[in-house]
Amino acid sequence: MTSRRPWARRAVVAAVSTTALVALAAPADAATSTEDVDYATWQKDCQSVMDQALPYLQQRIAAATPGEKQAIVFDIDNTTLETDFGFSFPQPANKPVLNVAEYAQDHGVSIFFVTARPGIIQAPTEWNLEHDGYQVSGLYVRGLFDLFKDVAAYKTAQRVDIENKGYDIIANIGNSPTDLTGGHAEKTFKLPDYDGQLS
Repeated sequence: MTSRRPWARRAVVAAVSTTALVALAAPADAATSTEDVDYATWQKDCQSVMDQALPYLQQRIAAATPGEKQAIVFDIDNTTLETDFGFSFPQPANKPVLNVAEYAQDHGVSIFFVTARPGIIQAPTEWNLEHDGYQVSGLYVRGLFDLFKDVAAYKTAQRVDIENKGYDIIANIGNSPTDLTGGHAEKTFKLPDYDGQLS
């Protein structure tokens, strides 16, 4: 029988395709990387980092100078989204991080995402973030030529671009050293990756 809702088939295909592309964009061992990582422990460890980030952000946001454009830069995989804990679409938000992002959003801070995901999944990635409650001021994905760049250098260049738009990056939050090295953020917060077990 032919479906009367072809859009539903397209949505399922898009979801499956996006999940597959995210898996391809991650390290080869990502699908099995969580074998040694307990979800509850990961959430507790993420919460511990965000318990340090929130008071800093509350203070820094309150100290904003008139006209200052404040921004936070987030990584995506296993930072804002729960990428390695079961493949699904939309991927669920990492709740401790979402709570911090929502506080910042509610206080006028712009939220940017800098990811090593390929540009081919930019639209579904942005939809996923917004679906989960993130207000996307900008999403930086890797273009064709960026795929061959050092990830840390690529992500640093994107933060420079955000600064060039007049923003003060008051925090940079990610789970990998490549998310955080290179400067161009007042403070960094590293979520656990358990020696690279999480992408």
